[in-house]
Amino acid sequence: MATRETVMIDPVTRIEGHAKITIGLDEDGQVDSARFHVTEFRGFEAFCRGRPVWEMPSLTARTCGICPVSHLLASAKAGDAVMGVRIPTPGAMLRRVANLGQIIQSHALSFFHLSSPDFLLGWDADPAARNVFGLIGAEPELARRGIRLRSFGQSVIEAIAGRKVHSPGIVPGGIAHPMTTDTRDRLLAALDEAQQTAEQTLELFIGMLDRFEREVRAFGSFPSLHLGLANADGVWETYDGHLRFVGADGEVVADDIEPADYREYIGEAARHDSYLKSPYFKPLVGDDGPVERGIYRVGPLARLNVCTTMGSPLADEALTAYRELAGGVANSSFFYHYARLIEILACTEQMRGFLTDERLLDPMVRATAGINHRRAVGASEAPRGTLFHEYHVDEHGLLEDVNMIIATGQNNLGMNETVLQIAREWIDGRDIPEPVLNRVEAGIRAYDPCLSCSTHALGQMPLAVALVDHRGTTVAERRRG
Repeated sequence: MATRETVMIDPVTRIEGHAKITIGLDEDGQVDSARFHVTEFRGFEAFCRGRPVWEMPSLTARTCGICPVSHLLASAKAGDAVMGVRIPTPGAMLRRVANLGQIIQSHALSFFHLSSPDFLLGWDADPAARNVFGLIGAEPELARRGIRLRSFGQSVIEAIAGRKVHSPGIVPGGIAHPMTTDTRDRLLAALDEAQQTAEQTLELFIGMLDRFEREVRAFGSFPSLHLGLANADGVWETYDGHLRFVGADGEVVADDIEPADYREYIGEAARHDSYLKSPYFKPLVGDDGPVERGIYRVGPLARLNVCTTMGSPLADEALTAYRELAGGVANSSFFYHYARLIEILACTEQMRGFLTDERLLDPMVRATAGINHRRAVGASEAPRGTLFHEYHVDEHGLLEDVNMIIATGQNNLGMNETVLQIAREWIDGRDIPEPVLNRVEAGIRAYDPCLSCSTHALGQMPLAVALVDHRGTTVAERRRG
């Protein structure tokens, strides 16, 4: 009987949460399978039942310590819909600014802390130094700018929502407190440096792209659908609007979908070896087809494929160059990094527009009402992609059912395809050097998965790699950390 071997990467390093990767080799030592497994369980959908809908923004913000604003917004928007209110314009503007700050700080963490050690220190660098501390030693000014950029994003969140993490100030109906002139002026004073850092980092990354031709080709470059929020003007959308699916060629596949109707288009599959659900585009799968037929991606890559324009001059110029380099629609997951940097630049430009609009200082920032609807869906663009919160409440506003579709879950099928593609490109036989394993992990990091409140942004994580035959016997093993 032929011997089949498995390579296991456990845990995957420099991602936010805990996961592992298994790679199956056939009798000739060639890759024939690869899977990304999420090995932690949170259970928010279960233990939120019975809670008042008014508590949900603060409670679900605890889903993640990296992007709590994303859950605050989706949950608060579901609360808006339960009440059936339209929040005042200043409240909506402040929510948008908070989300722009959230995108800046999260993208900065992803690029500077988690991924740039590979770009700037090299895929083959010593793992002990291939991290944010090694980056500080090799590129201190760039590392400092990355830290300050993330700090700026967090200061925006704190100014609007009350705290940098698990903020109390985004509530059903709007915002808890209006913005003061002093706070607005302080944020404006710090905005120039943030925008300059975004421009410089984007230029740096573009200058490095010709060194990564193989990665662009093999890091999850495959046709898929792309999902994001959209608006009638085609401008890059992060907070409101309708759902739009576009194909790998840029053709609009489905449009003008109300977030409340997402279940007509998005199905959710479960796998026995992962706690991460696998959402898929239902119209392509049908009742019994393989879910892989309905693969779609969300996040920066998808948002830049969904929109027509970024809505600001510098980001629009960057989008044009991005599409020229990508050949039109970007279908390589390696371009997630590029898309993040363009989004940071767009955030700084759009934030300036909001902060210089005097309506932002209007004290009317919240609408109030009782329970007027029993089912509601809130959707917003988290840094990693479109986020859904669906609530069913009783007449008192107590949650009877909760469904949360997280961006990372929607990228699950894409991440599995990416791991398989990278493994087939770089792995040939039983001898798998550490830099190759790092590339497999880097394919996951391109999506910036956020798996729990815990983060592995700093330091050296342990890694165990085992080759196991079809009988379950370990035939080779490597450890680091």
